[in-house]
Amino acid sequence: MIAWNSSRQMAAAKAFAAIFFILIAGAVAGAQALSVIPVTIALSPGQKTTSLTITNKGTAETAVQIRAYAWSQKSDNGDIQLNTTNMVLLSPPLARIAPGASQVVRLILRMTPETQEATYRILIDQVPPPAEAGVVHLVLRLSIPIFAPPPIRSFPDVQFHIERDADHIYLVAMNAGNLHDSIRNIALTTSDGRKLEAESGATPYILPGANRRWRIVLKDSLPLQADTLRLTAKTDARVIDEQVRFVAAH
Repeated sequence: MIAWNSSRQMAAAKAFAAIFFILIAGAVAGAQALSVIPVTIALSPGQKTTSLTITNKGTAETAVQIRAYAWSQKSDNGDIQLNTTNMVLLSPPLARIAPGASQVVRLILRMTPETQEATYRILIDQVPPPAEAGVVHLVLRLSIPIFAPPPIRSFPDVQFHIERDADHIYLVAMNAGNLHDSIRNIALTTSDGRKLEAESGATPYILPGANRRWRIVLKDSLPLQADTLRLTAKTDARVIDEQVRFVAAH
């Protein structure tokens, strides 16, 4: 299993793939420039095949390794949890790409989901070139989400509440639906008009059946009598504007 926390992941605002820079040795040498299209793979219900294209925008040949993982969210802060899977077949799993050239990678789902969206991630790792004395090579990792919905009526069902402990308050979301949602531009307002901000998480996504928590930044104390806050946010499909209640922490 691979687990990423927010300090190790760079999440892009519009579902761009996360890019990780890994130091290999000595003084810095330029990284190969790779791009991938699409940056998010959203399959249609029942669809089992698709493809993505990796382009080498650098000036030298580069090699890449492509692997598929089952993607889940097991921790409250939305950390990405990846487990090896044989449910996604990739062809080719390894490729060498000349400068300016592209490689098409074919993806096949071995089984379509029945009742709940299946979620995967494709990791594209640049293979480091041979070691050179006194040189550091920077290599890239691209992470591409895959969403495979079931053939039945599907929708997210995200409910919010506020929890507090001795030092912090948290916005908590629970997705009881069978489809993922993405929560962005979170803001909270107290009854006396004060604006509160939520710390940005590792990813905007909340997968079906998952819980998320965002710590709320307090610039001063919150009134003890507060029992609701106004929440505004955006998802891919709607604008959220609702009152959320404080509940006892679990």
